[in-house]
Amino acid sequence: MKEHRVVITGLGAVTPIGVGVKDFWEGLIAGRNGIAKVTHFDITDFRSKLAAEVKDFHAEEWINEKSAKRMDRFTQFGIVASTMAIQDAGLESFTFDKNRAGVIIGSGIGGSQTIEEGHSKLNKNGPKSLSPFLVSKLLVNMAACMVSIKYGLKGHLSAPSVACSTGSNAVGDAFRILQRGDADIMLAGSSEACITSLSYGCFCATRSMSQNTCADNASRPFDKNRDGFLMGEGAGIAVLESLEHALKRGAKIYAEIVGYGNTADAYHFTAPEPHGDGMIRVMQAALKDACMDPKEIGYINAHGTSTVLNDKCESKAIMNVYGDHAKILKVSSIKSMIGHLMAAAGAVEFVSTVMSVFTGKLPPTINYKEPDPDCPLDYVTNGVESVDLNAAMSNSFGFGGGNACLVIKKKQE
Repeated sequence: MKEHRVVITGLGAVTPIGVGVKDFWEGLIAGRNGIAKVTHFDITDFRSKLAAEVKDFHAEEWINEKSAKRMDRFTQFGIVASTMAIQDAGLESFTFDKNRAGVIIGSGIGGSQTIEEGHSKLNKNGPKSLSPFLVSKLLVNMAACMVSIKYGLKGHLSAPSVACSTGSNAVGDAFRILQRGDADIMLAGSSEACITSLSYGCFCATRSMSQNTCADNASRPFDKNRDGFLMGEGAGIAVLESLEHALKRGAKIYAEIVGYGNTADAYHFTAPEPHGDGMIRVMQAALKDACMDPKEIGYINAHGTSTVLNDKCESKAIMNVYGDHAKILKVSSIKSMIGHLMAAAGAVEFVSTVMSVFTGKLPPTINYKEPDPDCPLDYVTNGVESVDLNAAMSNSFGFGGGNACLVIKKKQE
């Protein structure tokens, strides 16, 4: 069976440091910190106090007001990021076969705000007070479905939910569909909006979130004094196309996806496998799929959560896979700036990795002050770096042991 080459032709992002890829990318390159005290609810009694909220987001600028009110925030994020990606790809003005265009947009918690508000209303006023739109607002698949409906995309439709690796799984699954010739165009990514009292409180209870109250250095991946991640929210969407289809319509091409790996730790519901087994195997699988030697990778956009265990395990796994090349390999974590976007993390980090390949610029790991002997790699800690970058890897590892890895390369003739 012929394997079709797959390229990225459009990008969209809703993030804590910028709404739109331009503002998001400029924020990353500038080392902008998107973390601050939680404002979505009263944070007084919570163990942690900080998060990376999306600021200046106005759904009504993209979605009519009536429709927006019938959507949870995560669906709004997904639709807005998808609209941006479609516009960026030039698909609004191009006629294509919508039976061969699909959507894969995942989420971890779905309509978190809707669930909490609905439960409160039920307890206060009884079941007759519930809206008939409540179900459609809270379902995890609703962002994917609403994008499909909005643009009439009738091909593959799904909404993976694999915790923190969801976004990378969505992109990888879309890559496979295009690779085997079952579609011409796929919108892929993930959306999350779970900075709500219940969801936030649940993660506080796991004691995996930072208790640092200083927003300027609370998220510090790979630093010796890191003490946990900080929750974020947002969405990242990419338009993926078969190379033939993209060339036929004269599309702008950012980069090419050449490898995807997906493994499970099968170890623990929150902690990574101590020796990094799943992380090692997923990076190896992605490299094998890409038919690439580790030495060909110049940069890794790390999962880099700022938790003690993840950063240590990921660093060890990278050293295992890359050997001596790890000594000169560039690695950074944008979670230092945007926090952990949960299920949306992999998709937004994929957008960042694509932009690194496209521009040759590597976003820094900010807030890094003291090296950790267990994390001895080059984490791009002195600001943005410009490099001649041919290929990069994006890592995503999730609660429950799900691992996903993507390899992105400059488009070759």
